[in-house]
Amino acid sequence: FDAKRQQQLRGSAAGRETGLFGVPELSCPEGFQEAQDKALQESEQLVQKACSTPPGPETVMIFDQLSDGLCRVADLADFVKIAHPDFAFREAAEEACRNIGTMVEKLNTDVELCQSLRRLLADEIVMSSLDPETRRVAELFMFDFEISGIHLDEEKREKAVNLNVKILDLCNEFLTGTHLPNKIDKHVLPEHIRYNFTAEGNYLQVAGLHADCPDDLVREAAYKIFLYPNAEQLSRLEELLASRNSLAQLVGYDTFAHRALQGTMAKNPETVRQFLEKLSDQLSKRTQKDFEMMTKMKMKLNPQNSKLMPWDHPYYSGVLRAERYNIDPGLYCPFFSLGACMEGLNSLFSQLLGISLYAEQTQRGEVWSEDVRKLAVVHETEGLLGYIYCDFFQRPDKPHQDCHFTVRGGRLRENGEYQLPVVVLMLSLPHSTRGAPTLLSPGMMENLFHEMGHAMHSMLGRTRYQHVTGTRCATDFAEVPSILMEYFANDYRVVNQFARHYKTGQPLPKNMVSRLCQSKKVCAAADMQLQVFYAALDQIYHGEHPLKKSTTEILKETQEKFYGLPYVPNT
Repeated sequence: FDAKRQQQLRGSAAGRETGLFGVPELSCPEGFQEAQDKALQESEQLVQKACSTPPGPETVMIFDQLSDGLCRVADLADFVKIAHPDFAFREAAEEACRNIGTMVEKLNTDVELCQSLRRLLADEIVMSSLDPETRRVAELFMFDFEISGIHLDEEKREKAVNLNVKILDLCNEFLTGTHLPNKIDKHVLPEHIRYNFTAEGNYLQVAGLHADCPDDLVREAAYKIFLYPNAEQLSRLEELLASRNSLAQLVGYDTFAHRALQGTMAKNPETVRQFLEKLSDQLSKRTQKDFEMMTKMKMKLNPQNSKLMPWDHPYYSGVLRAERYNIDPGLYCPFFSLGACMEGLNSLFSQLLGISLYAEQTQRGEVWSEDVRKLAVVHETEGLLGYIYCDFFQRPDKPHQDCHFTVRGGRLRENGEYQLPVVVLMLSLPHSTRGAPTLLSPGMMENLFHEMGHAMHSMLGRTRYQHVTGTRCATDFAEVPSILMEYFANDYRVVNQFARHYKTGQPLPKNMVSRLCQSKKVCAAADMQLQVFYAALDQIYHGEHPLKKSTTEILKETQEKFYGLPYVPNT
């Protein structure tokens, strides 16, 4: 980024001390308790205010303030509990998430609070005087009450709150369990592949699927060991699914899927089922062709064992792409330095939206790792729109997932000022080396564009109420702006503006861009078929209960019906 722009925004910020994201309390883990207590105290005052305010636009404003005060702590804690390098911070954030989550569930079943909103919705004269946005937000708050069981008697409402808290805990435990490595006696594996795994005494640790490894045996071993059944995880999953089903039925839905899909574009499980089956039917012939191509490639490279297995799909589809279009990532990386990609995004946003990104100096204590960068998002006529914290680089204990977190939603404050949105983009990019800057593979570049799509959605979805700001929209619409950005990342007219060789400054040749775009169509049906299988499995798990078979038997059946590669026993 341009040093002058950085200088302009730097000012004298560096000398002052603050806490995470500029929240003074969060300079130490204990600060989460303080932030949480403050939010809970404020929420009690706002509940009393809501209950004593006559029906009108102010009711909706108070509800939104209430939601904002709790979300500001919960959303921030949601990010810190998975990304902070310090365990004490992660633990304190986890505790704050749980406590605020419990408070939210209690408020969603607070009869008196709900009555104040009901009075507004029932008052036709007042309702007709509200603007469409205020009306919609009032209806959405009512919807939250309804799906939480506000209509139940006191005993059942309490049961709903307890189920919600139990579900939150089970979710956390289950997700933590999915990342844990599995250990195996090293003598079980052939000596020549052991070096691929971390040794621990007589054991080897398998911490992932090694999907990109060229050795078929390493991928097979990783798949069978990493996905080996874990009794605790299985019982957590069964308990989680049963609890979600109990909650859904308690508050009046047939299944959890019905409850989760209400308010989305898809609307109900039946629409989703028809969509997935229709899509699967249309994909099946193309998927078969893709699997045949992969099988041929496997036969060519490994004639002894040419049966295509689930651990082969990601690897051989990559080999086919690379071979057919000569798109070895090593050829592309030098043209996609992180600096060039960020300049590309800056130029694209400037042309499309009149927006520029400026690097801004952070205060001491504001960020959780020294390589996190803060960007100010500035519009040519409207000025500062918000902040993006870029947590882009690998570090020990950092989850390997690319994602976007809302830390604070935008809204119009009571004093007429706009509360600026704050988001984090998390990627796992390699650090720069002495001889070269951080270089991105085409896939990493596309992910960067995708996540930036979410960030821009957060910056530009400027609403009066934080309850519907940015990515707080129907869950199946939230991916539209980010997927749209992937199309820009795959268009020569865009890529040509920024892809430059980091040593020579030479632009990326046009035929290399077209080869890259063409290669994305290779095995696209099989890749989509895998997603259809995941989606179908999700629908069945959250459909009618009790489930007719164990979760693993359902996985086996669904995999055979919707995917086409054989289920591997004991996974």
